[in-house]
Formats: sequence, C-alpha cells, structure tokens
Amino acid sequence: MKTDNGSQARRGRRARPCAAGLLLAALISGCASYEGIEPQGEMIPLNRLSALQAVEDVTISAANWPDRQWWNAMGDPHLEALIQEALADSPDMDIALARLRSANAAVGQARAERLPTIDGSATLSRARVSEVDDPQGQGNLYSTSRGFSSSLDYDVDLWGGRRAAWSAALGEARATEIDLHEAALTLSVNVARAYVQLAGDYALLDIARQELERAQVIDTTNQQLQQAGLSDQSVLLQSRSSVSTARQTLEAAEQAVRSDRISLGMLLGKGPDRGFEVERPQPLSPALLSLPSVVSAELIGRRPDVIAARWRVESLTQQIKADKARFYPNLNLSAMAGFGSRLGSYFFSESAKSWSVSPALSLPIFEGGRLRANLDSTEADYDLAVARYNQTVISALGTVADTITTVQSLDRQRQALEKARDNAQQAFDLAIERFQAGITNYLQVLSAQQQLFSAQQSLVSLNSQLLDTSIQLVQALGGGFDDRLNVPHTPGGYPQAPNPQTTGPGPDQTSV
Repeated sequence: MKTDNGSQARRGRRARPCAAGLLLAALISGCASYEGIEPQGEMIPLNRLSALQAVEDVTISAANWPDRQWWNAMGDPHLEALIQEALADSPDMDIALARLRSANAAVGQARAERLPTIDGSATLSRARVSEVDDPQGQGNLYSTSRGFSSSLDYDVDLWGGRRAAWSAALGEARATEIDLHEAALTLSVNVARAYVQLAGDYALLDIARQELERAQVIDTTNQQLQQAGLSDQSVLLQSRSSVSTARQTLEAAEQAVRSDRISLGMLLGKGPDRGFEVERPQPLSPALLSLPSVVSAELIGRRPDVIAARWRVESLTQQIKADKARFYPNLNLSAMAGFGSRLGSYFFSESAKSWSVSPALSLPIFEGGRLRANLDSTEADYDLAVARYNQTVISALGTVADTITTVQSLDRQRQALEKARDNAQQAFDLAIERFQAGITNYLQVLSAQQQLFSAQQSLVSLNSQLLDTSIQLVQALGGGFDDRLNVPHTPGGYPQAPNPQTTGPGPDQTSV
C-alpha cells in the first residue's frame, strides 16, 4: 500500500506541471489575435541605387566629403562668426532643442514604466465613539489608531512589451537628436546662402554705379558735342535716357542689398537691424567638390535626414513589438507590508504586523477590436516611415547627382563668361576711343556699353549661382555630419546634443 501511495504522489506531482502548462496554453489560446496584420513596407536595398552614370563626366575622388567647418572654404572669416551667432540665437535651434527635451522626457517615462512602483503611507487618527456607535451602548469613548505600510506594484512584462516601448521611445529620441543636427545644418546653409546673395548683390551694385558713371560721362560728352554743333538733339536724348535707366538700375541694386541685410538679420535671430551691422562680404570662392565613388552607401551615414528617417523606422519596429505584447496574458505583482495598532506601545509588536502578496494575471479576451486597430495603425505608421526613408534616400542621391553636375556646368559657363566679359570690355574701350575721335557714331558706343553691362551682370550672377549651388552641394552631402562619429549620450542612453558642432563623446559620457 505504501508503494501505491508513493506512485500516486509522484503521478500527482507530474500532473501539476502538466496542468499548469495546459492552463497557460488555454489562456494564450483565448487571447485576442493579431493574425493577418503585418507591415508591408520594405527598406530599399542600396545596391539598387547608383549615380555613376548620371555623373559620368564628373571627376570622382576617393572620399572628398565636406568638413564640419565647411564654410571656411568660402574664404571669409566673418561668415564663420555669423553662422555661430545664428546657431546660438536662432529660434529654429530653440525649437529643435525643445523637441529633443520632449523626446528625452518620453524616454524617461517609458523607462519608468519598466520599474516597480513603491509607495509608503503613515496614518494617525483620533476618534470619539458616540453612544450609538458603541456596541456596549456606553459611548464617550476615545480611541487612537496608528498605521504604517509600504506597497509594491510590479509589471513582470512577460513578453517584453514595456521594454519594446522603451526602445521605441529611445529610437524616436535618437531621430529627434539627429533632427537637431539637421536643423543646425539647414540654418548654417541658409546663413551662408544669404551671405553669398549679399555679396553678389553688392557686386551688382558696384556694376550699377559704374554703369551710371559711364552713362554720365557719355552724356557730358554728347552735351559738349551738341554745343559745338558736332551732334544732333537725338543723340543727346539717347544718352540722357541711358542715364535715367542707369539710375533706376542703381536704385534696384541698392534695394536688393537692403533686402539681403534684412533677411540675414532675421536668420541671425536678432531682427532686421542686425543685418545692417554686417560688414560687406569679401569676394568669395566656391568650394568645388567632387563626388565620392561610394556616395550611395556612404550617404546613408552622412545625411542627417536619412539617419533620422532610419531611426524612426527602428522606433516603429519596436513599437510594433510593444503593441503585439498586449495581445498576450500579463502578470502583475502587488505586495504590501506594514503595522497597525490602536496602542502605541504595541505598534511594532508581532500582532500589529500585516502583509499581503497579490499576483494578478490579466488576459484580453474581448476588447472590441481595439488591440487589432491599434496594431494596424502602428504598422501603417511603420509602412509610412519606411516609404519616407526610401523617398529620402532616393531624393538625397538624386539631389547630390544633380547638384554636382550643376556645379561643374556652372564652372564651365563661368569660364566662357569671363572671356565674353573681357572681349566686351575691349570693345567698349575701343568704341569710346573711336567716338571721341569722331570716327564712329554714338550708337556703336551705346551698343558696346550695353554688351559690357550685360556681360558684367551675367558674370556676377553666375558667380553667385555657382557659390550658392556649391553650398547646396555641401548640404546634399551632409555638411560634414558623420554618423560614425557618434554624438554623445548619457550612460542611460538619452541623446544629449546641445551643441550641433559636437563630433564625439565627452570625457564623462558614453557613446551608445
């Protein structure tokens, strides 16, 4: 009989784990299902992207990427000071920093959800019992109750949903951090482009002044010739018309400079008057860049917008995991321990102790489709993030190819225009000499003057366009940002990028 009882006990012990497993399987089978909900987006393979044919006529270098201080190649020390001023004072940077702080706060909230909650409470109450409330019917009794307790609440996170939610928040914070660098790059590029525009309009202003001086000199000569009877009234009227036109061109050029200064002051975050304090730019030189041979692959780690888009895809990948974990049973553990007594001397006695442990298993059985709808929405956001990433990558590569071919074409056009300007200058000088010698008429002088003015204006405008396109190429190539030079993070993983010029971790920080 003892043997039979022992066998039954062993069978019972074996049966209990099996029963627990069957119970767990039954619970899981009763969960809401996410069957049929899967993301559709696929990140585009880099080997499908190429720009070599589009730039086959462009000089290819081994790895000629912009430097982080790329504006130094423009040859004007004042430009660097203006860019640093804009990075420090522009509201655009304040907006990006505020968004980063908000994203970091979301990371902290998600991290806190993974940790247990511990609360403590202490109570002391003094009461008088009336005759009605006294079971003995005497009343006029006084009582004092004392209590102290501590409680713990912990979500076991069986399926890693809370961890995935924390990872999703961290991914979004990383993307927001890269947005800060993108904002800094965009702001510095806009300041440089406004500075280039100011330099170009100053050059056009110089030409307009020269044109007015030439027109006035010719008008004076015509007046003298008419007074001497060597010219008729029509020639004088033509020269005076040229003076009026030159004055109008000069006024337009002066207004362009004023508008440029106002725009620059706004970019610096100081208001219009700040732009009028900026010194006239020195002659600037475009930083002609060649296209790295591995641009399609390297661009992924050098364009802030591409990197941010990639982080957002990763963030939503983690959010999908968090949403799927809600379909499964969840275990929550609650515990309480404390003391309670009406007599102060017995407050910490054995009889005053109290404690409880309350594990709770929750299972979604019917929730009206909310979990499926929430997961479906997150996966749609994932597909959208993937599509935006693919769009950003394709657009980035296309912008690089188009911009660098434009730079090369503008450089060749500039060389041709410089020859045209020199020839027009020689033709004008010769026409003036012949006119003053009485060999030719004023119409030939006017024609040569117009050709020279047009050539000078075209050359200045082309130089400004070349400089502007060179700056756009710097932006298209990432402006010196490199994801391999990880920006600093605190040991807890929070992005920390108050200075957009930072290129590596500080002495007390850890790269993640």
